[in-house]
Amino acid sequence: MVWQAELDELRQREALAHDMGGADKVKRQHDGGRLTVRERIDWLVDAGSFHETGAIAGKASYDAAGKLKEFTPSNCVFGRAMVDGRQVVVVGDDFTVRGGSADATIREKPIMAERLANEFQLPIIRIIEGSGGGGSVKTIETTGRANLPNGVGGGQLFNYTTLNLSVVPVVGLGLGSVAGLGAARLAASHYSVMTRSSAMFVAGPPVVARLGQDLGKQELGGWEVQCKAGGVDHAVDTEEEAFACARRFLSYLPSSVHGVPPVLPCEDDPERRDETLMDAVPRDRRRVYQMRPIVESVVDQGSFFEMGRLFGRPVITGLARLGGHPVALMASDPFFYGGSWTTDACQKVVRFVDLAETFHLPVVYLADCPGFMIGLDAERSATIRHGVRAMAAVNQTTIPWCTVIIRNAFGVAGAVHQPAGRLSLRYAWLSSRWGSLPLEGGIEAAYRAEIEAAEDPAAKLAEIETRLNQLRSPFRTAETFWVEEIIDPRETRRLLCDFARLAEPLRRPQPSRLQMRP
Repeated sequence: MVWQAELDELRQREALAHDMGGADKVKRQHDGGRLTVRERIDWLVDAGSFHETGAIAGKASYDAAGKLKEFTPSNCVFGRAMVDGRQVVVVGDDFTVRGGSADATIREKPIMAERLANEFQLPIIRIIEGSGGGGSVKTIETTGRANLPNGVGGGQLFNYTTLNLSVVPVVGLGLGSVAGLGAARLAASHYSVMTRSSAMFVAGPPVVARLGQDLGKQELGGWEVQCKAGGVDHAVDTEEEAFACARRFLSYLPSSVHGVPPVLPCEDDPERRDETLMDAVPRDRRRVYQMRPIVESVVDQGSFFEMGRLFGRPVITGLARLGGHPVALMASDPFFYGGSWTTDACQKVVRFVDLAETFHLPVVYLADCPGFMIGLDAERSATIRHGVRAMAAVNQTTIPWCTVIIRNAFGVAGAVHQPAGRLSLRYAWLSSRWGSLPLEGGIEAAYRAEIEAAEDPAAKLAEIETRLNQLRSPFRTAETFWVEEIIDPRETRRLLCDFARLAEPLRRPQPSRLQMRP
């Protein structure tokens, strides 16, 4: 064979690339309970489907005769693969080579991975471990100069890292220590997962120690810190669970904004009625109740995929299916501040409805919102500013929207239960109530003179409250068509499945008017 010598050299270089940082570094990775980047890719994608690009890129040295002597591969591994039968781009950091630092990579590789996803309209999964930034402190000595972040010709990765959020689904998997640009790439995703043994931070403990904060990795950026702060959406125990989360998230979305989310066969009867829904909301308004069982009851069985559970907890967000149709589902959680919208809840709403708008997912909102959170902490965190941003995000959506008012809808936050200025569907449970503000506390202010003048102020307060509660019956509102339909809670699934069918032909496979931001 004429080219056998060259083929043999190619295979030799490929074998060296697959050795990664060497047997000792691979062992260290395994001893730390972590897979190597190539093992991760094998676990994540459909068997045998990974087609790598740039495997033999790296740093080499040669002997006097010009023969290859040593080879260290770039610590960025990327290529195309299939995930559940769908083509995706996978790009991963190799921590066995210089700890995932950019010193050991070739910057064109991660840039090409992002461009490949963008221009071929393929979802991208980032497997992140290391810094992946402009280099370490040692880079100054090895290059003889300091790196200017985003200097001339250096902004491509920064550009595509966020640009892709408006084009294709982006998943970030944090599977070790993630810092600097690596942390930015993890946060700049539609859905991010970290293992509970991992950590994410802008700068790691040695750098933070110079500020006088002596913290370990978990104290500084462990899963509890990041999930509660909203830096990462979810945490799992094992890398295999992280891969499963990535696959499931993608199953609800199109490959790009130029398609629509897939509709799957459904064996769950759209007409199914759940008798427990009649008792789901207590008659005593001071008692809270569990919203998640209501969510699970009305969507296709087992289809609810929650996102960001530990952040912005008055609001529940996730993806689900109704009669096989994918939807973005938002629900109030009265266990946290009665469902009042806090600053972080408003931030969560903005990001979630932007996701739905970007990928043409109809929105279902199970609402129980007594208004914005009040008090000094709420004012100090500018709740109203974040609240009107959430209102703007909802109002700017063009996707079909359906709201079911479960109990409360009060004040400005209560008004954001559906987009203003366009038609959406709305239903109200028998337990629903609404107003400019709750009566509790407001009666004392509005009727102060009358109450203070009464012989028995407590009795007068109770009398006024009873009278007003009769007037604010949802049936009084329905008489004037201020609310369209009051429904039997057991009819909720049927009506939501009907909404999903109505919405199906309205989904437009085109880019959103607004570009999504992290």
